Amino acid sequence: MKTAEVREKYLKFMESKGHTIVPSSPLVPENDPTTLFTGSGMQPMIQYLLGAKHPQGTRITDSQKCFRADDIEDVGDNRHTTHFEMLGNWSFGDYFKEEQIRWMWEFLTKEIMLDPSRLYITCFGGDDQAGIPKDEEAPRVWQELFNGVGLDADIADIGSESDGGVRGIREGERIFYYDGKKNWWSRAGVPANMPAGEPGGPDSEMFYEFPDVEHDPVFGEYCHPNCDCGRFIEIGNNVFMQYKKLEDGSFVELENKNIDYGGGLERLTAAVHNSADVFTIDVFQNIIKPLEEKSGKSYEDDEHKESFRIIADHIRAAETMIAENILPSNTEQGYFVRRLIRRSIIHADKLGVPAGELSDNTVVLAEEEQFRKTLERGLKEFNKMKTKGIKEVSGHDAYVLFTTYGFPIELTQELAYEEGLSVDVKAFKVEMDKHKEQSRVGAEQKFKGGLADHSEKTTAFHTATHLMLAGLRKELGEHVTQKGSNITAERARFDFTHDSKVERDVLDKVEDFVNGAIQAGAKVEIEEMPKEEARESGATGAFWEKYPDIVTVYKIVDSEGNVYSRELCGGPHVENTKDISKFGKFEIKKESSSSAGVRRIKAVFVEE
Repeated sequence: MKTAEVREKYLKFMESKGHTIVPSSPLVPENDPTTLFTGSGMQPMIQYLLGAKHPQGTRITDSQKCFRADDIEDVGDNRHTTHFEMLGNWSFGDYFKEEQIRWMWEFLTKEIMLDPSRLYITCFGGDDQAGIPKDEEAPRVWQELFNGVGLDADIADIGSESDGGVRGIREGERIFYYDGKKNWWSRAGVPANMPAGEPGGPDSEMFYEFPDVEHDPVFGEYCHPNCDCGRFIEIGNNVFMQYKKLEDGSFVELENKNIDYGGGLERLTAAVHNSADVFTIDVFQNIIKPLEEKSGKSYEDDEHKESFRIIADHIRAAETMIAENILPSNTEQGYFVRRLIRRSIIHADKLGVPAGELSDNTVVLAEEEQFRKTLERGLKEFNKMKTKGIKEVSGHDAYVLFTTYGFPIELTQELAYEEGLSVDVKAFKVEMDKHKEQSRVGAEQKFKGGLADHSEKTTAFHTATHLMLAGLRKELGEHVTQKGSNITAERARFDFTHDSKVERDVLDKVEDFVNGAIQAGAKVEIEEMPKEEARESGATGAFWEKYPDIVTVYKIVDSEGNVYSRELCGGPHVENTKDISKFGKFEIKKESSSSAGVRRIKAVFVEE
């Protein structure tokens, strides 16, 4: 069964259970400069998990393209990839635990015919500090399903610590409790870290066992489902969104509970193939086999396996991004495309793949040609270091070779080894950690959906930005569209299309428009309609071709019928613009260039 067949089976199966199939969102989130990539299947769905109404109903399914930059260094083992597809299904206040678990069992054991005797389950073991009890319903349903096919399914609490079990698995044990670090989902992590007003809930993860994989003691004395040795591989996670945190730190159950399921398509396909190695499936072998022919090396040779895996993952990820017009550069998303291609080139050279034969993608080939020139300059820099009579390449010099010339630490180590030199890898990692920390400055302000939270003031800012966009279009013309937003309770940052500086007198008129709409006490009305009807009605929105057939339009209109704004959005918003006035007067503090053809506004509320 090929990867595309597993994807099709899953989507059709969930469709048979009443779910609407929606297309994957882009790898770069639409209208959201606050996060570089879509990193999970639930990311495009956050606004609906937080209460907004999905235009396609309460049961949704998709296969979401994802990219996780943090996983680049982990690629090379049997299961980690940077780019993957996440199969997902959601219930927005519709069905809950029992239905979800039974459907997952049916899909795994009957649709794609996985062996139930190799399935293992983890569940939430409770949080005494937060006053949240252990999840007893999910284990009960799983146990019944296992027993129904003649399998023992004892429930064990062997690993309340996040770093692993305190004993090994005993005969008959199949369902395991872990603490909130492993089996709890919220945007902020464990229950104690959640801010007031945020939803979260326990989850139940599904693992598939590969008995032929021997446990490596480096991962702990005992093997268990959450062990990283590769014997157990996670193939899916059911999140039961059922709690809300209150101001006093306590938790209450949500009136409308949600389901968020995510399952790695590539890992599921590998499980179908009875392979613990995800790189044996077709989407990776399509890259690996031509490389074997060009290099004369075999993937089955353990000496070369890591390089084959890194190239297969990185080239697949880079070509997927390039197809979405994300091109190599030194900043933002383009930086990762460049890094993926350059790491692939280093490993292609290790395998002996001839230059210019890594890929038939013209962008990849152009980047390879440019990188080889950079490598030449880097080698000259390395040789300069060598002539200084050093016995060790310092951590700082290794860092410069990496950041300036693209030398991964492995390449620096190889060159140093050939010259009889050592490399201060520990100091290099310290420098890299500093670099990562610096690049996170402001990254903590990168919020999913453009909103830092769903507090009353942040929500007020969000509605005000709709009014501001309408004011900008009124003053500058209909070419103005939103390019992104980043909103906190302190300020709103808003990007829009315009090719020149907006003068202060125009900004003043936009301010007056926004404040006039606030004082008018206009209602915020929500309406669902076909996409073409929304376009004809004058609703604004970027990337029209990527919206679903049915869209949600937020209209701000006063009692006399004056429409201030009509825009596609997912919420949240105030119910009436009068609700914004309590925070003060809306003021535009700064207008500047964001990028070519894009301007940026910073706005605040000022107490009168």
